[in-house]
Amino acid sequence: MNYSGIPRWIYGLAAVGGLFVLLPLAAMVLKVDWTQFIPLVTSESSLTALGLSLRTSAASTALCLILGIPLAIVLARRPFRGQRFLRAFVLLPLVLPPVVGGIALLYTFGRRGLLGKNLELAGIQIAFSTTAVILAQTFVALPFLVVSLEGALRTAGNRYEAVAATLGARPTTILRRVTLPMVLPGVASGAVLSFARSLGEFGATLTFAGSLQGVTRTLPLEIYLQRETDPDAAVALSLVLVAVAVIVVGLSYRRPRHATVPVEAAI
Repeated sequence: MNYSGIPRWIYGLAAVGGLFVLLPLAAMVLKVDWTQFIPLVTSESSLTALGLSLRTSAASTALCLILGIPLAIVLARRPFRGQRFLRAFVLLPLVLPPVVGGIALLYTFGRRGLLGKNLELAGIQIAFSTTAVILAQTFVALPFLVVSLEGALRTAGNRYEAVAATLGARPTTILRRVTLPMVLPGVASGAVLSFARSLGEFGATLTFAGSLQGVTRTLPLEIYLQRETDPDAAVALSLVLVAVAVIVVGLSYRRPRHATVPVEAAI
């Protein structure tokens, strides 16, 4: 007998939880005007917004990788005073309302912001630009990469790195040839989740970057505006965003292939 160890009532609650997510999506699918679906989602404004969302999400994901990998490594590998506070602040965007993040970015990079006024003197304007969209998306998506990678690093442990160090490998070589290959599935999963979060970002983008067509109006903002003027287009575009998000998130949960890391390669 195959005993799973799960009480039967858990299955009932799991079914309710699944329906709680699936029913609203099903209702949206039933609301779509399928006869006009293609014209609605291929309008000039819709394609412009989708293209902008994909480009900025890719850029913010790259920025998350550049900043998030070092953050996760420091948090997972080196205990230090104030580590808990650093982790709390890094993960803060997970619980902050996005509009608060947008306001914080505005008072940092805006014309009269902490850094923005100096950038303005240098002729660099960030607020209400495509760069602002990328920064807003990075702000809300960075914690997803850090959480995913930090968990992978703690699970993997540091025994292979310690062996490589005793064999004479330098820290940078260990990072490049042992640490990163060992946690590559965690990096990939975090990057995919960051991309998905960036793709759906709305509040921080609207507050910090505004809604300029072709410049800062991403797909979520286009959906919001279409909801007021053309509900059918809003529903159709929402379904496109859901489909893209499902594909992206689904990719992050593919079963990773187990690979061994030859420690001798670090020498």
